[in-house]
Amino acid sequence: MGVVETTKTRALRRAKPVAAPREFAPALPLGQILDGDCVEAMRRLPDASIDLVFADPPYNLQLGGDLNRPDGSHVDAVTDEWDRFDSFKTYDDFTRAWLTEAKRVLKPDGALWVIGSYHNIFRVGAILQDLGFWILNDVVWRKANPMPNFRGTRFTNAHETLIWASQGEKAKYHFNYRAMKTLNDELQMRSDWVLPICAGQERLKEGGHKIHPTQKPEALLYRVLLSTTERGDVVLDPFFGTGTTGAVARRLGREWIGCEREGTYRDAALKRISKELPLDESALTTMQSRKTAPKVAFGALVENGLIAPGTQVFDKKRRWTATVRADGSIAYGKQTGSIHGLGKDLQGAPSCNGWTFWHYEVEGEIKPIDAARQLYLLATED
Repeated sequence: MGVVETTKTRALRRAKPVAAPREFAPALPLGQILDGDCVEAMRRLPDASIDLVFADPPYNLQLGGDLNRPDGSHVDAVTDEWDRFDSFKTYDDFTRAWLTEAKRVLKPDGALWVIGSYHNIFRVGAILQDLGFWILNDVVWRKANPMPNFRGTRFTNAHETLIWASQGEKAKYHFNYRAMKTLNDELQMRSDWVLPICAGQERLKEGGHKIHPTQKPEALLYRVLLSTTERGDVVLDPFFGTGTTGAVARRLGREWIGCEREGTYRDAALKRISKELPLDESALTTMQSRKTAPKVAFGALVENGLIAPGTQVFDKKRRWTATVRADGSIAYGKQTGSIHGLGKDLQGAPSCNGWTFWHYEVEGEIKPIDAARQLYLLATED
C-alpha cells in the first residue's frame, strides 16, 4: 500500500536542511599552567588567540662536567634533563616545532619575544626567520651583576639576547613608545637594557637552593610586557618555569597562559602568582613627557619593585601628593608627568630635581625618593 503524501509531509520534504549548530571556539585556559610538553600543550590552543608569546626556551648549554669556584665550591648551573639535547639537529627540530605553534596561535598583530644565550639564540633567530617571523629588534640584557668567569679562560658572560619579532615583514604590532620613554625618564629607550639578575627575596628557593637555575628578573618581564602589550592582552609563555611572566602579567592587568612540564616549577609558580596583587586602573595608565634622563631612571625603581605603582609621593611640605604609575610617570589630579616635569609644573619653576623634591613613606619614616635610588645602586653593585 502506497504512502499518502500530506501537505505537511510535502512541506517537510521541500524544506531546506537545518543548519548544524555553530561551533564556538574553545575558551582559552587563562590563568592556567598547562602540564606536559609545550608543543602538545600549544596545539590545544585555538588559532590566532594570543597577543604575545614570551619564550625562555632551553639554552642547550652543552656543559661538560661540573663548574667550580676557585675555592672549590660548586656553582649552580643548568644541568637539568630538560636542557639536554642529543645534537644540534635535535635542538633545531624542537625549536622549529614550538615556533611553528607560536606562529599559529598568535594573532595577526601579535608578537614574539624569545630570550637566549650565545649557545642557542642564533639558531633560534635563523629558524624563526625561516618560519616567516620578522625581527623588529634584538635587545641586549646587560646584567648589572653577572656571575664571574671562575675558570678565567673566556670573557665573563655578562649579557643575554632577546629577539622581538612580528608575524611578518608588513604585519602590524604593538609598541608603547611613549610609556618606554617615560619609564626611562623621558629619554628614548635603547635596545641595551642594564638590569640586575634575579637575586634577593625575588629569587625562589627551597631548602636554601634555587628552585630554578635560570629564573628571570621581574624587571625584565615588566619592561617587555609594558612595552608591547595592553591591559587585558593574553600572554603565552611556553616555558613557564617558576612563573615570572605570570606574576608580572597579573600585576600589569594582562591575562596569561603557561606551559610547564616540571611539577616542582608549576607548584612554585602558582604559589608565587597567587600572592601577586594586580595594580588598580589609575596606576596602569601610561603617558609620555619631556626631560633628560639621569644615570638611573625613576622607571628602573618602579620596574624593580623599589617603589611600587600606586605609591603616594609628596613634597616635603605636603602641598602636593601624587600617585606613581606603572610606567614611572606620576599623577596629581589630571596633571601627569615625570618626577621632574610634574614637580616643575606644580611649582611654576623653570626646573625641578624630582629625586629630592618628592618623598614617600617607608615604615613610618619619610624619605626622599632618592633613597630608593641609592638602594637600587647598591643592589646593582653586587
